[in-house]
Amino acid sequence: MYQTVNKRIKYKEVKDHEKVFTNEFLIYLLKVHDSFSNRIKKIRENRGIVLNDSIRNKINPINFDKSFLDTSEWKIPKLPKNLTTYGIEISGPVSNTPMFINGLNPDKQGFRADGDLDDDEDSASHTLENTVRAAINREGAINRSLEYFDQSKNREYKIVDGNLPFLMHRERGLMLDEADFLIDGNPVSASILGTCLTLFYVGKAHVEKKEKIFFYLPKLESFEETIFWKDFFNFSCDYLIHLDKSLIKAIILIESLPAVFQMEEMLYGLGEYAAGLNAARWDLKASMLEFVLNDENSIWPDRFDIDIKKTPFLSNIFRRLVAICLKHGAVPIGGMATALPDKDPQVNKLASKSIIEDKKWEANLGFLRAWVAHIYHMKTAAMPFKEIYNSGLKPDEYQKNPDNFPVLLEVPKGSLTIEGTRRNIRTIIEYLEGWLNDKGAKGIDSLEGKPGVHPALMEDLATARISVAQVAQRLIHGSVCEDTNVKHDFKNVRKIFDDEFEDIIRLNPNYNQELYQKARKIGIYWVQSYTEFNFDSLGSISRERLDNISNSKDKF
Repeated sequence: MYQTVNKRIKYKEVKDHEKVFTNEFLIYLLKVHDSFSNRIKKIRENRGIVLNDSIRNKINPINFDKSFLDTSEWKIPKLPKNLTTYGIEISGPVSNTPMFINGLNPDKQGFRADGDLDDDEDSASHTLENTVRAAINREGAINRSLEYFDQSKNREYKIVDGNLPFLMHRERGLMLDEADFLIDGNPVSASILGTCLTLFYVGKAHVEKKEKIFFYLPKLESFEETIFWKDFFNFSCDYLIHLDKSLIKAIILIESLPAVFQMEEMLYGLGEYAAGLNAARWDLKASMLEFVLNDENSIWPDRFDIDIKKTPFLSNIFRRLVAICLKHGAVPIGGMATALPDKDPQVNKLASKSIIEDKKWEANLGFLRAWVAHIYHMKTAAMPFKEIYNSGLKPDEYQKNPDNFPVLLEVPKGSLTIEGTRRNIRTIIEYLEGWLNDKGAKGIDSLEGKPGVHPALMEDLATARISVAQVAQRLIHGSVCEDTNVKHDFKNVRKIFDDEFEDIIRLNPNYNQELYQKARKIGIYWVQSYTEFNFDSLGSISRERLDNISNSKDKF
């Protein structure tokens, strides 16, 4: 059922919508929409032009505009103390109430994360209900009133006493609309809707607690886009009486290839709101793949072979990111530790070893913090950063100079195997089953049933995206597998989809077979779309359209 508010606004009635879609809020939302929606359309058009030049006209991405601020001496305004903390941020979908509460609380040993990435983007499933829930949960967390009772587990979730992690709010990206909220008959920008809710309600709760308001800004691609966010924040601070420009700080996620070439000017473009840059690994790899998808000389190996630490041109990008932050007084934030706990202590031991190695590498590069997907590994992921800080070791002058780390683009070294394709397809099917179950993040073991010790990983929209891009690239170029000599064509890839679906059901006979069949069909559609250079985010496809896709014939 839809709620028609006036001649301009119509939205789907979801749980608790009346708590947030008040007249006061809707007036503010309309003012923001009228002021900024056309700019978002222009941003999307410009993104399309840049991507089309690379894909269809084969313009080498290395020719992107470089930063024009790489020699200036400007500094961002002094940051609040909590943003400069060395340690870890726990990440997860903020709309998942019990998971969010768990992330705010200590682990069994009493260790608490320094920050909480309360996500309504890559780990969320992009529904209006989730966005409404995100605003309510964030406000409840700040006021310590948030609680949840799980009847199936007979378990109560509450925030325990003690200092809470500082909250980092991540909304949906500028490329996404909210299909179930219409203004003038058209879907509202998901970025506008989510950020307005946060500034209007959550921002007020922060201010009442004498706290700052922190954002992660996802999927940005250019200096002009950071100007958009600066103007958005300026407008909201002028309109909302509880806001002041000094209260808002934002960290830019570097997760698109064009952004790599403009990191410095993007930081500059945020002005007084600038706080730092984040090294977003999987989305960045996916973006790189999209830009070279049509280049027969840039076919990537299996994604699990591409280790940031051991791939020089990728690690160089992150060294440059750190240098830019250090040069301008900003904070560099590292990547995600995705391993999940297991009943097998050997699996947990292997996961911990991998996390420690990864976070030590980031800490030695100069990163202050990173992300972790599960509270079990919270302390493990945090300690390398805290140890660096406690040792007194500081980045040297070489690490602070971005000129020492020029941007290079190469093809990563590694193997191109049928096993790599199979693991990608396994991830796609499993992830889409979670998406259809209203989960934007899901623990997936792409080696399930295989011998050896292998922890499940928390896969989200970023890792699903790179899995799809990689399968599509191999299809486009008819890549031949090194391990089997099998050529990637629609027939063979379709067979792998069928085999993986059957294997999932064989290993898990109690699973919902119908739902997994839907996931298989949507996965095939998603890969096919990429082979046609249609890179629409899964989050831009309505649930109704997904149903139609799952009820139609396979694309191949």
